[in-house]
Amino acid sequence: MPSESSLRLVWVYPDLLSTYGDQGNVLVLEQRARRRGIEVETVHVRSSDPVPETGDVYLIGGGEDRPQILAAQRLRKDGGLHRAIARGASMLAVCAGYQIMGSTFGGEEGQPVDGIGLLDISSTRGPARAVGELVAEVDAELNLPTLSGFENHMGVTHLGPGVKPLSRTLVGTGNGDGFEGCFAGHVVGTYLHGPALARNPALADLLLEWAVGSTLAPIDDSWYDRLRKERLDTVLAR
Repeated sequence: MPSESSLRLVWVYPDLLSTYGDQGNVLVLEQRARRRGIEVETVHVRSSDPVPETGDVYLIGGGEDRPQILAAQRLRKDGGLHRAIARGASMLAVCAGYQIMGSTFGGEEGQPVDGIGLLDISSTRGPARAVGELVAEVDAELNLPTLSGFENHMGVTHLGPGVKPLSRTLVGTGNGDGFEGCFAGHVVGTYLHGPALARNPALADLLLEWAVGSTLAPIDDSWYDRLRKERLDTVLAR
């Protein structure tokens, strides 16, 4: 259930991790909640600030190598994100933020860097950069339509038994093993930029439903669904 009287969104470390329009994920959640009459409070947490434990949905974006390493160090020391997720909060972690959630990820020279261990994953540097459109079919458990977005990373992410693949890759690289992203409980990790929630509003609604603890009233997205279908058809036909 939402914290106190409103839904509390927490945008983690925008000063370090906010590339490719990832802050748009926050804006999408704000607008889709408000269109349903849900009051929203958004907190932007800079890397010099403690991560509050009373949020309902946490979001963290992508970034370059050095900011990613610094973000991981500060999140490990802070511990607030772990406590929030243990309390039942939801989270969307994108690209560099996704890798940080695991046990290790590849640093500037490919050396292993400690993540924060929130997800049962580890990441290494791949042989080449994955750049371009990404399309993937979502795990049936989540009951979501096909996901699409833009990837730009050199990561190869290995999933442990504590997580499930978010989706099966149709176009693009994703984790590098035929799947894209992962999820465990109410935590979702993905390489999708776009921003991801603007490209995939049903995923935004799932995060909101997890946060409020009930099914949301539908929003008429028919016009956007047509645009999404046209875009997907174009990408899949290449």
